[in-house]
Order: sequence, then structure tokens, then C-alpha cells
Amino acid sequence: MTIIDAAMRRPRAIGIVCAAGAVVLGLAYMVIAGAPMRYLGVNVGALAIGLALLGRTLPTGQQWTDGAIIAMAGALLATGLAGAEVEGISRWVRLGGFAIQPSLILLPLMIVAFSQARSVLATAGIAAAAAAMALQPDRSMAGMLVLSLVTLTIICRDRQSLVALAASIAGFAVTLGRADPLPAVPYVEQVLYSSFDAHAGAGLAAVSGSALLLVPAIVGWRRGAGNRAPYAAFGTVWLAAIMAAALGNYPTPIVGYGGSAIIGYVLSLLALPKRAGAHARVASRTHGETDSTLSDRHLLVGLA
Repeated sequence: MTIIDAAMRRPRAIGIVCAAGAVVLGLAYMVIAGAPMRYLGVNVGALAIGLALLGRTLPTGQQWTDGAIIAMAGALLATGLAGAEVEGISRWVRLGGFAIQPSLILLPLMIVAFSQARSVLATAGIAAAAAAMALQPDRSMAGMLVLSLVTLTIICRDRQSLVALAASIAGFAVTLGRADPLPAVPYVEQVLYSSFDAHAGAGLAAVSGSALLLVPAIVGWRRGAGNRAPYAAFGTVWLAAIMAAALGNYPTPIVGYGGSAIIGYVLSLLALPKRAGAHARVASRTHGETDSTLSDRHLLVGLA
């Protein structure tokens, strides 16, 4: 019970478990549906890469966050201008024999980071990201940006959120006016429907894996009453990705084939506070002392 109680105070640690669980459920779906075995290897490899990146210690502070958001926005703009193009759509970068989608890797991290460090430079980076989504164009990611910033504006009600929201709405409007002719790719898009065509168990695995992605946001929202913005942003980001996958021919995050969303999900956990409700009153001295001795690594071992 001590481990479970401490885990509930660490949505980031819970997110690691949820990411692994969603990948496993996605593998189950793909095995039942008859996907190529290399697809399974790609998803497992992406999870390993994400966890390796998550284990790194990153610098903190407004200046670093501003620089990181600007750099990621530049990468998204470069993808729109010089990325791999398919029928007029430039959303991918080819690395060796793989095509990765930088927006799925970087945009969730940018949004969650912005929710905690809103500044003029960070706002400029988000506006540049909105322009990149219009340039690619990527209706799914542009919609994710709009929904996330609507949520932040409701919670934070500051000038930076409003300016970023206006830019995201403009970018989304551009994507609506541009053609998006790409068909659904098997095991990547329309998974929430095609999985049930393969087998009821495959469909249940896909839906359950998608639901797991929202657990860290729910836990963080309940536990982190003093700082709910990052959890709201995180939850909205991945809910928007799931909704886009259900409504159009866009990648189904984590449970479908593709490493970009897996890496993006794990990286977006980096922007969450390590501990929810850090400023809340501790229930008891004993619980506080016990909780302080449990690191995320210990929690993962205990939950496993």
C-alpha cells in the first residue's frame, strides 16, 4: 500500500508503466491481426529509446525551456519545408529505412512544457509550431495544438496562452483548407475500428491501450490540485491524438504501428512534475518520510 500510495503521487512514474502497458496491448493487437513481425520490433525498440531518453537528467529553468521550445519549433518548420513528401504532405523525416514523424515526437513535449513555462519566447515557439503544422499540413497535430491551448487558456487565463491559442487556430484553419489525400495505412490508421474486424480481443486490446494513455493526466489532476495545468495539457494532447485517429486517417498512438508516438509519449512525461501535489499538505509525518525515500525507480520495481 505504501508503494501504491507513493506511486499515485508520481504521475510520471505511472506514465512509464502506462506506456509499457499500452505498447504490450498494441503488440497483442498486431499479433492477433497478423501484422508483420518487424512492426512489433519497431514498437519495442521505440519504447526502449524513449525510456533511455527519459532516464537522462535535463537542465531546468525558463531559459532552457524557452530554448528547447524554439529549437523544437525550428525542427517542425524544417520538416514542413524539407521533409519527406508524399502526395504534397511533408510530415516525415527518413532515417535509414525508417520514416519518423517529428510532430508526434516533439509537439506533445512542447505543449506540456509550455503549460508550465509560458513566456514570450515560448509563445513564439508555439506560434511557429502552429505555422509548421499548417505548412506540412497536419490537421491532426494542428487540432491537438488547438484543443490543448483551449484547455490551458481556460485554466491559466493569461496573455501568453491567448496569443498561442490564436496562432494555433489560424494554423488549424489553414490545414482545413488544404487537401489531405493520404489513405489509411494498415496497422497504423483506423486501428480502433479495424482491430475489431480482426478479433474482439484485438479490439479490446487497442481500446484498453488507448485508455491507458490518459491515466497519468487523471492521477496528476486529482493529486496535483495546486498545479493542474501540465496534467490538463498532457491529457488533452493524448486525448486529441486518439480522437484524430478515430475521426480520420491519422496514426493511432502507441497501440498502432509506429515508433514516433511511442517516443513522443514517453518524452512528454519529462515535462510533467516528478511529484504531484508537492505543495499540498502532507497527510502525516510517517507517510511523508516514507514517500520521500521512494524514487521513481523503486516505484517501477514495486509496481512491476
